[in-house]
Amino acid sequence: MTKIIADHLARSAYVYIRQSTPDQLANNPESRRRQYALKTRARALGWENVVVIDDDLGRSGGGTARPGFERLLAAIGSGGAGAVFALEASRLVRNGRDWHTLLEFCALVGSLIIDEDGIYDPRLVNDRLLLGMKGTFSELELSTLRQRSQEALRLKAARGELHTTVAIGYRRGADDRLEQDPDRRIREALSLVFHKFREIGSVRQLVLWLGQEGIDLPTAVNGPQGWTVRWGAPRYHAVHRLLTNPVYAGAYVFGRTATRTRVEDGRTHGVARRREDWAVLIRDHHDGYISWTEYDRNQTIIANNANMKGTMVAGAVRNGSGLLVGLLRCGCCGRKLKVLHHSRRDARYVCATHVDPSTEKRCTVFSNMRIDAAVSAEVLRAIAPLALEGALQLISDRKQAGSERLRQSELALDQARYEAAHARRQYDAVDPDNRLVAGELERRWNDCLAAVARLEDQVRSLRSEQPSALSEDERTMLMALADDLPALWNHPAASVETRKRILRTVLNEIVVTAAAGRLHLVLHWQGGDHTRLGVVKNRSGQNRYKTDVATEQLVRELARLLPDHSIAPVLNRLGIRSARGQTWTQLRVRNFRGAHRIPVYREGERAERHELILREAASWLGVNRMTVVRLIQDGLLPARQVCAGAPYVICEDDLARPAIRQAIAKGRPVSADARQQTLSFQ
Repeated sequence: MTKIIADHLARSAYVYIRQSTPDQLANNPESRRRQYALKTRARALGWENVVVIDDDLGRSGGGTARPGFERLLAAIGSGGAGAVFALEASRLVRNGRDWHTLLEFCALVGSLIIDEDGIYDPRLVNDRLLLGMKGTFSELELSTLRQRSQEALRLKAARGELHTTVAIGYRRGADDRLEQDPDRRIREALSLVFHKFREIGSVRQLVLWLGQEGIDLPTAVNGPQGWTVRWGAPRYHAVHRLLTNPVYAGAYVFGRTATRTRVEDGRTHGVARRREDWAVLIRDHHDGYISWTEYDRNQTIIANNANMKGTMVAGAVRNGSGLLVGLLRCGCCGRKLKVLHHSRRDARYVCATHVDPSTEKRCTVFSNMRIDAAVSAEVLRAIAPLALEGALQLISDRKQAGSERLRQSELALDQARYEAAHARRQYDAVDPDNRLVAGELERRWNDCLAAVARLEDQVRSLRSEQPSALSEDERTMLMALADDLPALWNHPAASVETRKRILRTVLNEIVVTAAAGRLHLVLHWQGGDHTRLGVVKNRSGQNRYKTDVATEQLVRELARLLPDHSIAPVLNRLGIRSARGQTWTQLRVRNFRGAHRIPVYREGERAERHELILREAASWLGVNRMTVVRLIQDGLLPARQVCAGAPYVICEDDLARPAIRQAIAKGRPVSADARQQTLSFQ
């Protein structure tokens, strides 16, 4: 008692209160009452001003973020604390660093430390030794308890019996083992997710499909009544967790994540571990929704669908024109080839490695058209024996088209009818005079009946929308397409995404090497086989859009007679199209001339050669154009025409012939055809 002097009593007494977890706050109130009772003891020892610090309730003493403890240290450092009251040393701190910091502060300013066992002055050697031992024992106790509990958890997990939470779709059986949920709606909804992922191969596309079909998914929600199942619209992260959780493959896993503490915020963060670092992995532990082989395949697909993860993954299937994106690997440097899209059909595969950084020259660059066609032909040749089987499978799938949504709606209707019947039984069981309860139960019953009516309408609508069976003509056409895979591959209804998925299904990767104007390909099939292909590589500046020589010669000759805006109508009247199948415009004619180095028509160029066209010749002779045409057709006036529809080219000297003047003066002679008569006007 002599350790408490007037200087201590003149300052404030601080009572520090802490419980480690929120669970202790809810279930251990006696410990909290004992700590608050220290305020009464402080007053009994003579302190009038007692400050209670309970900011750290629900916070672990081993962490670095404790505002209450920091507030206590600030009060001690300022000299305002005469004594610090705590139930025991472990309530103040749980690690040696904080404990010795507290002792140094108290010794420096002369503050006492008081617990249920005694009063200690850190400035005294014996008290300092005793307090140090108490802090050491507290830290040792914590470490021992933690080690003991972790070892018990590890041993239980090694037997596959440790279940902190149970995944949706499972429940604990009588022997505490996992078994599939007896709710058929939950089981079939989860099975549908795995089945559709096999077809779609993308988590995001699967979520979009589920949303379009209006299919809800179950989620586990923890509320006042414990864990309950709630149905709602699918979310990306929920579907991703379903597909990546090994529990649905019948495996028990413990230690999939590790915790890391960041000093700046004092919080723990979960970090995913590699599979080989998992603490426990027990396959065939319980009944799974999918096999372990399918689980592995799903993880590979999800990993390869990741974009912006470097060049070691294929990336998600998109609608770009390059069919082999994600499959091509450079044979020189080993990198994955990127794709650069120029239009809806044009793309170029590019290796990211720079051979010469000064000139930006790439390791390998080539167009997509020839290599896409060659690889597609090889794949079609390989899968041709399976075409008939695929057609029969398509006929079978047609019968099941749309049945997934109908099945889920029927299960939802069964559950809604049960909930309506349950609400009615609750309403019937209540005293009708108790309107406070009966009114609420009646409202719930009406809500259930409304949900039943809505689902009944939905089921009727879906049944009416079910696809009809294939007709005999459709079946015959489908079987014919099975014998003509190229026509099916190039069909307008076959999307680019579908072709890419087929290629990725049968091919693992393609190693390509460019040498001597050719592309040497090594196709690595999924089964482990290899196929070598050779594809001719376009020369620099060469592409598949090549205009024929006759069109080039025609434009070259027309350019000596007409400007660009007059050449375009001539080509269009002749039905001539550009290399890309487009009609001609002034701009396209100009670009064509520039590419083939054809000089542009100069105004007065024909006059320098003393050449006239039809309009100019008619003006020179003083007649209309049809008269000049008749002279040409009768052979009296020589004229040159590049092609049918092109303008006539007439030499100026030929117009001065006497025969031309005579024919114009006499008029055109009567045809030798006796059936032609002359019209006479009175």
